Amino acid sequence: MKVILAKRAGFCFGVKRATQMAFEAAGKGTRTYTLGPIIHSPQVVQKLEEMGVNVVKNLDKTDSGTIIIRSHGVLASEMEEAVQKQLEIVDATCPFVKKAQEHVKSLSDAGYGVVVVGDADHPEVQGIVSYGGDKVYVVGSGEEVRKLPKMNKIGVVAQTTQSFENLKNVVVECLQRGGEIRVFNTICDATAVRQEEAKELAGQVDCMLVVGGFNSANTRRLAEVCAELQPKTHHIETASEIDPVWFESVERVGVTAGASTPKWIIDEVMGRIEQINTAKINKTD
Repeated sequence: MKVILAKRAGFCFGVKRATQMAFEAAGKGTRTYTLGPIIHSPQVVQKLEEMGVNVVKNLDKTDSGTIIIRSHGVLASEMEEAVQKQLEIVDATCPFVKKAQEHVKSLSDAGYGVVVVGDADHPEVQGIVSYGGDKVYVVGSGEEVRKLPKMNKIGVVAQTTQSFENLKNVVVECLQRGGEIRVFNTICDATAVRQEEAKELAGQVDCMLVVGGFNSANTRRLAEVCAELQPKTHHIETASEIDPVWFESVERVGVTAGASTPKWIIDEVMGRIEQINTAKINKTD
């Protein structure tokens, strides 16, 4: 059984940067917290907790110490609260997310109605929206744009993990609802590259494993993309979830991982597949 690991599986630039900053802060010995999970990897969050970095949902009971801002960013009001409390702030917001926040603010300040393409329930989107004014709308598709009010000036930004196709569909619909349109392509290249690579790999194998947190939007999207081409696609968080039955009558296995998946988890998955493969060979002999 041949196992193929996608070249760009695992941490993207923003997540790698955030985790490095978090682990560096954890080693300073001060009271340290993350405002929400640093990344969407329960295993990484657990490792940080073991080092004394606890996750807090808000800053209500945090009056001193160090607060780490997660890679997805936080609400503008939460950042302001951290400043007012004079907490030491380690801002690990992904630079691509930060850019989207800045665009929403500048567009709102310039009088544009702002359309954010993304998942309204995702913390990244909630943070991005908070940097705008009253006329900020979140849409998940081009169809949802039709429900928006008519606007003279529309600015468009996207959640960093959105597909370019979805952004394009939203822009087309916005052209029907506004006179002046300004579009900022805030999609992270790493997301698009991973999805294209996953598509190519899924079309070449008999079984596909997508590794990453079940709470990770980009990992779920990778799994969806792969499943469209390879029905035998399995989304897992850890190697312990792998079922040997998946590999019966399978000659080629593809493995990819979301942008929040650390290398050590990918290595464990690859090791578990190798164990199963060795057992198959010995059984055949």
